[in-house]
Amino acid sequence: MKLEYVLPGDIEKRSFEIIESELGKVDLADDIKPIVMRAIHTTADFDYLKNLYFSENAVQTALEIMKSGAVIVTDTNMAKAGINKAALARHGCECVCYMADADVTQAAKADGMTRAAASVDKAARFDKPVIYAVGNAPTALVRICEHMENKSFIPEFVIGAPVGFVNVVQSKELLIASGVPCIVARGRKGGSNVAAAICNALLYMLDA
Repeated sequence: MKLEYVLPGDIEKRSFEIIESELGKVDLADDIKPIVMRAIHTTADFDYLKNLYFSENAVQTALEIMKSGAVIVTDTNMAKAGINKAALARHGCECVCYMADADVTQAAKADGMTRAAASVDKAARFDKPVIYAVGNAPTALVRICEHMENKSFIPEFVIGAPVGFVNVVQSKELLIASGVPCIVARGRKGGSNVAAAICNALLYMLDA
């Protein structure tokens, strides 16, 4: 098999060309396509063509929230690290992750919950628009839904992409049923890289 020589600066561009060619004649809405493409680019998994769920006007809603200087809260430091810092700064947004905070660890232990769930409780104190990006812990999605039911914390937007087997599918469907504006990777697939990729796709759309 002959290697294809591609300049380092052109690798991403070439990757998207390959994805486009392999997708073929797929009819994707203009606002959804960049997100689907970036999820596939991040994972090399074409299942994201079918398993990404978008609530009504999800992309436009997320973009408007970002324009207002949103706080993106992630459930892993890996997802936080994967979100483009320059793009965040360009649009007056910030990204935080509370998973390693001592007070979150203490609260989780005291209340018998996961740190991901305790992180949601901490994020509920924000007085800025919140986009919650979940790529690992279904317990974070469940806790978000509990807060919304109690009207104690309603994030403006949720990206639901935890990966795994225990309560992963159920938590995503619970999120969709909640009615919150969201993008969800249905099924078992997802991950911190997918959550970050969706955030980046949205940020890059603001640059277009």
